Amino acid sequence: MKKMVSVSGLALVAASAALLAAPLASAADSASTTIGLLEAQGFDVKVDRVGSAPLDQCEVTSVRNPRVQRSLIDFDDDDNNVFDVERRTITVSLNCAR
Repeated sequence: MKKMVSVSGLALVAASAALLAAPLASAADSASTTIGLLEAQGFDVKVDRVGSAPLDQCEVTSVRNPRVQRSLIDFDDDDNNVFDVERRTITVSLNCAR
């Protein structure tokens, strides 16, 4: 039987770090800048928007729901397993009603 490594605390720390690493949205940040920064940090960015203005005229209203999907992979034949980050997603809400 393989040993399972308990890393729930590590997963919680990683999720918290993702939250802290995300830039805080403000009226001065352009939507494309915020989205670009999050993508540079490795996030798959999902966008919620209100209105139909072009992206350069949108205002970021929130950055939320950072999610890290992990899977258990075999590290070696000694039943040592590690978690590998497969996908990180985050949602950016925009106000494009101008």
